[in-house]
Amino acid sequence: MRFLLDAEQRGFAASLDALLSAADVPAVIRSRAAGDDAPLRALWRRLADVGVFALAVPETYGGTGLLPVELVLSCVELGRHGMPGPLAETFAASTLLESVGQTALLPGVASGQVILSLAAEGGYAADPDLADAVLRVGEGKAPLRQSLDPARRVGLPEDAIAVESGAERATGLAALCTAALALGTGRHLLAATVEYARTRTQFGTPIGGFQAVKHRLADVLLQLDFAEPLLYGAAVALQDALPSAGSDIAAAKAACGEAGYAAARAALQLHGAIGYTDEFDLSLWIRRARVLRNAWGTPSACRRRVLAGRIDG
Repeated sequence: MRFLLDAEQRGFAASLDALLSAADVPAVIRSRAAGDDAPLRALWRRLADVGVFALAVPETYGGTGLLPVELVLSCVELGRHGMPGPLAETFAASTLLESVGQTALLPGVASGQVILSLAAEGGYAADPDLADAVLRVGEGKAPLRQSLDPARRVGLPEDAIAVESGAERATGLAALCTAALALGTGRHLLAATVEYARTRTQFGTPIGGFQAVKHRLADVLLQLDFAEPLLYGAAVALQDALPSAGSDIAAAKAACGEAGYAAARAALQLHGAIGYTDEFDLSLWIRRARVLRNAWGTPSACRRRVLAGRIDG
């Protein structure tokens, strides 16, 4: 498969980059962690104004219809800038609102006024306290608790809306979007660590000149670069409703999750003690990478899904 983004898609990514670069996302994350959701909701609406949340909403309700490639493109940028909130869950839950009779929420999703969350079978919903509606696959409830990510809460409220059909496609979309968020997170961590390695000196020499540091960063770059084609290939498979879409998404999720986590580990080690500190913005991405690695499918679970797909095929 040969895949290249067209000029319109690249322009959309550039507009998201410009919007998020000017938004002081770390301050939004810290406000959410402190219990103030107003900055997050304001930025959410600004993202909606450029069409981000319309990408999974049917055209009848003010959206564009499901566009998996554009969703992946958006999530890579959102991950790279550290945007908090139940992003993957909102996209995935948007595709289920018609089946559960909640179409009145869809225009609000497209306009950024409504935030959604979604819980998989036996799992938690991300940020149910922030969401205006929570959907769930299967039974269950769980109290709200803090995640490793300071801007993220997990839980499952009693009034979550039960989903009876379309769950497999929606959970696959959540996994795909989470993979893209992980890849974007890894890209940011690598770029920040490379820049730090150019300026941090030991024995009078930038640490980026040491062979061991070069090799560590090169390994992370290779992991990210090898994961990216899997991610876009899975998006195309979902867009074209190919039989391999499920296993393609699982492969992308495993690769992107591991690559993002490898970038976090390298960033933590090469930044030294400052990588642990709450005051240092990069710690927000480091902790996010660990959460995204396991959300919507751990690497081992995703590999089992890929293997099962190979055997069944």
